[in-house]
Amino acid sequence: MKICKLIICGLLLTFTCFSQENKETFKGGEWLRYKMSYSGFFRAGTAVLELKETNLNGEKVFYSKGTGWTSGLLKWFFKVDDVYESYFDKGPVKPILFKRKINEGGYKKHRITKFDYTSNTAYIQDFKNQKDTTVIFSKVQDMLSSFYYLRKQDAKTLKKGDELAIDMFMDSQVYPFKLRFLRKEVIKTKFGKVKCLVFRPLVQSGRIFKAEESVTLWITDDANKVPIKMKADLAVGFLRAELEAYKGLANNFKRAD
Repeated sequence: MKICKLIICGLLLTFTCFSQENKETFKGGEWLRYKMSYSGFFRAGTAVLELKETNLNGEKVFYSKGTGWTSGLLKWFFKVDDVYESYFDKGPVKPILFKRKINEGGYKKHRITKFDYTSNTAYIQDFKNQKDTTVIFSKVQDMLSSFYYLRKQDAKTLKKGDELAIDMFMDSQVYPFKLRFLRKEVIKTKFGKVKCLVFRPLVQSGRIFKAEESVTLWITDDANKVPIKMKADLAVGFLRAELEAYKGLANNFKRAD
């Protein structure tokens, strides 16, 4: 089971919610760490997402790095070491360069994708298979820039049942993702009670997911829109991700109590 891919995709999806107007939702220096647990019994792994400002080809851009790895007992049975990197435009968020290097129980990928907006062509270097590919694209985000692109949108008009969509470029293909807004809810966390927006991604059922609508996401209902909890029902048990540490937020972290 590609548990880390599920973890990373789940966290990606948790960012696909929208910000309040007239406030920046993120800035360079933002750092988030998540604890992964399996069926509430033991720690399964850790995921970290960080954002910095840097220069790429003489231009000021954002650089995001996402890492995920298994730990504890699970590490002995299924070792995971994943790294995702994205360079994207600081204005209208759009990906420029995306790197993916993963090792999930011996299943490995190492790819670099460059986005050319003059020809709307993505150039993919596959180092594992020693193969280069070109793909025509239109209005896509990579696995990390998706976080930030959608966080910059307005959420004031969201109503129960509304669906949010984005096209994500991954592994030389475009994948459509949708999120359905469920409700507002106050949940208990290690940081106290927090007001949240609750979403459910519409995913395809299969070997990993228990059903089409098996993942639930909680995002802070404040100017940061930080994913704070994810629960995914698996074919056997469930996977839970919870924010356990953060720093460098663009706005104050608000609590309900």
